[in-house]
Amino acid sequence: MTTGVPTAPVARADLAPPPPVPPARPKRAGRNPLRLVLRGLVLVLVAIVLLVPLYLLLVNAFKDQQAILADPFGFSGGLTLEHLGAALRNPRFSIVKGYAITVLFVVLVNVFSVLLAGPAAYVIARSDKRVFRVLMVFFLAGTFIPSQVLVIPVVYVLKTLGLMGTIPGYVLFETTLTLPFSIFLYAGFIRTVPRDLDQAAALDGCGRMRTFWRIVFPLMRPAVATMVILNTFSVWNDFVNPQTILGPSSGLYTVTTGIYAAVGQYQTDYTVVFPTLLLAIAPLLVFFVIMQRHIISGLTAGSTKG
Repeated sequence: MTTGVPTAPVARADLAPPPPVPPARPKRAGRNPLRLVLRGLVLVLVAIVLLVPLYLLLVNAFKDQQAILADPFGFSGGLTLEHLGAALRNPRFSIVKGYAITVLFVVLVNVFSVLLAGPAAYVIARSDKRVFRVLMVFFLAGTFIPSQVLVIPVVYVLKTLGLMGTIPGYVLFETTLTLPFSIFLYAGFIRTVPRDLDQAAALDGCGRMRTFWRIVFPLMRPAVATMVILNTFSVWNDFVNPQTILGPSSGLYTVTTGIYAAVGQYQTDYTVVFPTLLLAIAPLLVFFVIMQRHIISGLTAGSTKG
């Protein structure tokens, strides 16, 4: 009687599992040359439409009346700084005073907008109650109402309060116009900020307002920068609201209303129109070139969660 010794099974090559096959990479669809050409043509046309008016403004701001009428697109007649200097010394409108008043309005509107829209957006974003979602829809609906529609009722309200033709009345109205979109943008950004930061701050004894200003608000810099840029453009370019609320009798001219006062009597004198317009938009163009990257980063910062 023999005892068998167990032996280990011998692995057979034909029974071994096949090596894993890497998944095939999806084939990239070839780019349609016709689509690329059409896209390029559309971009060129859009660029021409946007840049031609700016080119006309830049070129004709340094030419005399005859050269502007004879060749508005060319450089015939030469370029001179004489008319630009005359626009700076225009007795009907001081461009430096217009800069100062407009910058004051821009700063005040941005400060009040942040102080009011920031905490409101924080409460809406951090609350799960239905009433706050309805409130968010209410604020969002305000973005679809043109400001010109509100001018007449606002005039009656400001007259009742004694704020018509005053700086506080105009600043309050412009700040109100910025709140709907500011709250919408801030709330979307705050929702991407982890709630763990709020809970950690609460454990350290911070209240909700202190948590917002000390913890959450410093993280909102992209969104705040975006709103500051957009509010600056809105206040700087606004014409109807300052012309209606401030009025000529107040003696307060923004850049846009000052241009209207400066060129209104000389409608056909392009040596006054073009240099004054160039002086009005030059600071805004410089501001946009410097700050344009913050617009894209601020609008996309709250688009993803994590």
